[in-house]
Amino acid sequence: MNLEQLRGFATIARVGHFTRAAEELHLTQPSLSRQIATLEHDLGSELFHRARGNITLTAAGQALLPLASRMLADEESIRVEMAELAGLRRGRVRLGAPPTLCVSLVAEVLSEFRGRYPGIELHIAEAGSRVLLEQLSGGQLDLALIVTSEHAVNEATLEHTPLLRERLVVADSPDGVLGPRQAIDLKSLSAIPQIAFSHGYDLRAATMAAYRERGLAPNVVIDGGEMDAVLRFVQAGLGVAVVPATVLTQSTALRAVQLEDPQLQRTIGLAHRRDVTLTRAAAEMQAMIISTASELAGRFAQISTLS
Repeated sequence: MNLEQLRGFATIARVGHFTRAAEELHLTQPSLSRQIATLEHDLGSELFHRARGNITLTAAGQALLPLASRMLADEESIRVEMAELAGLRRGRVRLGAPPTLCVSLVAEVLSEFRGRYPGIELHIAEAGSRVLLEQLSGGQLDLALIVTSEHAVNEATLEHTPLLRERLVVADSPDGVLGPRQAIDLKSLSAIPQIAFSHGYDLRAATMAAYRERGLAPNVVIDGGEMDAVLRFVQAGLGVAVVPATVLTQSTALRAVQLEDPQLQRTIGLAHRRDVTLTRAAAEMQAMIISTASELAGRFAQISTLS
């Protein structure tokens, strides 16, 4: 028994005629008759009473019809669902990113992706690069944005695409403690009230390492903040914070002051498992992230593309 036989059987039952059913199915009448004969042989029962000009269902045919109709409906549902997956109307993408990228690059990507593919489920994991690499290797994520200047993607099972190189800048409120200056060196910055990120941030480790290399220590007035809180504290004039340039691309309430002597920067990559083929939805997300990163680099001098 196969679906073509069941489709032929159901069509004959509906139109009550072999020739008309064959025309509707784009088959010859002998071909359709052979399909039904084979089906009847396989089932061991006649399905139709074949009186001249009058085709009716036998008891076996009446028992088979609702089952055949259900199977054909299931086949159609499968075809529709597969078509929806192919057309990115359904699916799921699990993306991981550090908090510093969730408020910038990821926010832009998700806005566009959601507008273009509203049926795709989006799952976001916000964590440091080390945790994200573990989740990616463990199959909990499809894609992960990684601060590759702090955590190299060197596992054999992972593949990554270099995306961005961005400068670290000093975030200040428009009327904040840095006044009108457009640039500041690390030594001068060390004396300014500063808001430090929590210990799980790659950014904190990079900033503190730069201070240590110069024999300096920052004047931390608030320690251990998360991204949203740190930016709000800066906006309130409580101090400044060293942040990636991308963080301020969406902010009109804060301004970026260039950090010089030394210039600090970080690199960002997009990783996925080498041994797992990306779903079409995840592949589209990957392409959109790369495209958006390139657009950011074209709009802001502190950001350059690596892809």
